[in-house]
Amino acid sequence: MANRDHDPKKTHEIALSGLLFALAMALSFLEGTLVIPGLAPGMKLGLANIVVMYALFFMGVRQALYLDLLKALFVFLVSGFTAGFLCGGLLSLLVMWVLYYKLPFQPTWFILSVCGALAHNIGQLLGAGLILSSAMSLYYAPVMLVLGLIMGALTSLTLKAILPALGRLGYNTREKR
Repeated sequence: MANRDHDPKKTHEIALSGLLFALAMALSFLEGTLVIPGLAPGMKLGLANIVVMYALFFMGVRQALYLDLLKALFVFLVSGFTAGFLCGGLLSLLVMWVLYYKLPFQPTWFILSVCGALAHNIGQLLGAGLILSSAMSLYYAPVMLVLGLIMGALTSLTLKAILPALGRLGYNTREKR
């Protein structure tokens, strides 16, 4: 018997969330396997953050939070506790949410992405300080912050570049504010 309470919009949202989570997992895994000369140890490109930013801008903060938590769980299961530590991802999402939804003006995606990347790196440094019970991780801060600026800029540019293709494929490219 058919379900008369079926909501196609809800089904579409669940399916899209599953696809985004799979994409985030694949990008996280890919990042973990890449060895890029010149990148500091522990530094990653932040490719999976493109997926979280898409969810935040086009699906809302709840979906972005779910993806961030699931992404952290995946990284934890694949790489261990310290890699899946939530400090960076949650702080990044919180900063982007406040800037995107709570400010009286609309910052650019570039600003949001760079601020999110910087917050992510600060969260990671604070988390490392807690794990190590030392402020030694803060010596790594200048490198992490400079690379966070660069990676945040690249994340923003990548999302902006793929949006036209997503729109042609039928995905939502209208911001949800």
